[in-house]
Amino acid sequence: MEKFIIRGGKILEGKVDVSGAKNSALALMPATLLNDGINAIENTPEVNDIHTMIKLMTELGSNINFDKHRLTIDNSNVNNQVAPYELVKKMRASIYVLGPLLTRFGYAKVSMPGGCAWGPRPINLHLEAMKKLGAEIELELGYIIAKSKRLRGAKIHFDVPSVGATGNTLMAAALAKGSTLISNAATEPEIVSLAEYLTKMGAKINGIGTKMIEIEGVDTLSPADYYNIPDRIEAGTLLIAAGITGGNVTLCNVMPNHVDTILIKLEEAGFRLESNENEITLRSTGAIANVDVTTDVYPGFPTDMQAQWIALMSLANGTSTITDTIYPDRFNHVPELARLGANIEVVNNSAVVKGVGKLTGAKVMSTDLRASASLVLAGLAASGTTEILRIYHIDRGYQRIEEKLKTLGADIERVKTDEY
Repeated sequence: MEKFIIRGGKILEGKVDVSGAKNSALALMPATLLNDGINAIENTPEVNDIHTMIKLMTELGSNINFDKHRLTIDNSNVNNQVAPYELVKKMRASIYVLGPLLTRFGYAKVSMPGGCAWGPRPINLHLEAMKKLGAEIELELGYIIAKSKRLRGAKIHFDVPSVGATGNTLMAAALAKGSTLISNAATEPEIVSLAEYLTKMGAKINGIGTKMIEIEGVDTLSPADYYNIPDRIEAGTLLIAAGITGGNVTLCNVMPNHVDTILIKLEEAGFRLESNENEITLRSTGAIANVDVTTDVYPGFPTDMQAQWIALMSLANGTSTITDTIYPDRFNHVPELARLGANIEVVNNSAVVKGVGKLTGAKVMSTDLRASASLVLAGLAASGTTEILRIYHIDRGYQRIEEKLKTLGADIERVKTDEY
């Protein structure tokens, strides 16, 4: 086991590169299963979730090489359509293999997904979409068993614009016979990235980036290379790291339009933001203003930034309310932030945060990926020493975040521990 030790109070300054988007890469990788050749995905982050997907796809028969953020995936020998519980339980994104396996091979047996420990996140939208495309679906002993001779295009409407269900449907429909129309599709950058990659393979897709996507199925797709987009959640986290410490930081290799809502809220909180095509600079100007936030589907404020925003508002002047409309019970970080001195009350799906004068270091425990990030942020701003246990959670989605923070002047180290 490992933990972080943070000696807080250091003002962050300098430049730092943003890694490739974890959530984007986790959709791009299974998309390669739609062809039987060699594909390359550049700018892939070296995080644990990527290694879990590599293990899963290797189990299916893919031959994968991962070197210097470049994934080379050879699917010419894929001969297994079973995604086992032992791997799928580690990560919800494993469900992304369902659509590609089903549409290419006519069969998929995928364990019900696992992942973060909080909140019900049903996969019914995925399954209903596959059914509308003509699949027979059975649930048996914790597995999804999907069969179809060849999927057929259909009209599919999502009551909720699910990123995962939109991605799975895009991949399944790419090789289906006829036209598929997805209405109320997710518009997240990760879905745009996936659709663009499928297009490079030869898929016929119209309406990319809109809520109405039309896919005209083709008989085969060809191998293709793709450069992955930057991680917008890592970008937002690093911007808050700068702001919560009163620092001035420039992010490089970032797409500012992907984080527009976060930038707007940071400006409301009193920070000065400057951006160009692939850089964002945050400059602190003094006290942090209290700013309410309500999470929403893209382009709204991301639920994956809710915990980090609560950490920032813990040091704001006044009271702010952070409401999560996506995952109403995603507040496992609140008791741990309270150990550092934060004043937070959770009421239904909202956190009421009363800004305090300072946070004080303490021993805390990570409970999930984004909760871990919030504790790191709070620890950077706290006086004294903060120890964060169970940092394997943060390693799922942030590439050696302590090294990036060190380059900006943070006093943070990763050490071995027997504590759990």
